[in-house]
Amino acid sequence: MKSTKRGENILVSVENITSFGIWLYVEGKEYFLAYEDYPYVKDQTINSILNVQLLHGAHLYWPDLDVDLELDNLDNPEKYPLKDKAVITKKR
Repeated sequence: MKSTKRGENILVSVENITSFGIWLYVEGKEYFLAYEDYPYVKDQTINSILNVQLLHGAHLYWPDLDVDLELDNLDNPEKYPLKDKAVITKKR
């Protein structure tokens, strides 16, 4: 995260942490990561969630959690199914 003045040059920031997920602000866009879809950010410390970096302009990284997430995954979730098809088939 890099910021010189409030609201200027912010690449990525965590805007809100709720009981349902977290809100991210990334280069002028807001994203909501629901715990249901992104369970690896649930039950983590606030400091671990706040420690997020934007790498290469399109890659979110939480070093304390060892979690990587491409912005394309958030922009186009239909291209990235979140559940394994084999697991869904077994539940039927």
